[in-house]
Amino acid sequence: MENKQIIRNWLLKAEKDVETARDLSRLKHYDWSLFIWHLALEKILKAKLIAQDIEIIYTHNLARLARKTKIVLSPLQFKQLNEITTFNIEARYDDYKLSFYYKATEEYAQKWSKICEVLYIFFKKDL
Repeated sequence: MENKQIIRNWLLKAEKDVETARDLSRLKHYDWSLFIWHLALEKILKAKLIAQDIEIIYTHNLARLARKTKIVLSPLQFKQLNEITTFNIEARYDDYKLSFYYKATEEYAQKWSKICEVLYIFFKKDL
């Protein structure tokens, strides 16, 4: 498969994740909404790596993925990516999932959803 098609596939999956994250937020499933935002950002960063002819590294760590790209990020953006990486709850223990559930209040989720949206648009540029 050519890189253009691989990038399109990553973008399509990322866009579906963004839709899902928004839907989950409307349903007040804030913890899952933030988890899906994490996945969307991970996919858009992997698309960026391919577009820059950089080999994908298999990690869920968003700051690590972003460092591999040629994107210049501020210290604040790296701090945000580190926080968003904590939303990856898929393989976590039940007590961690429960603590994240309580952390993901409506206010927290709205704040971080906006940050995720800004980062997503920023990473999607030039793809």
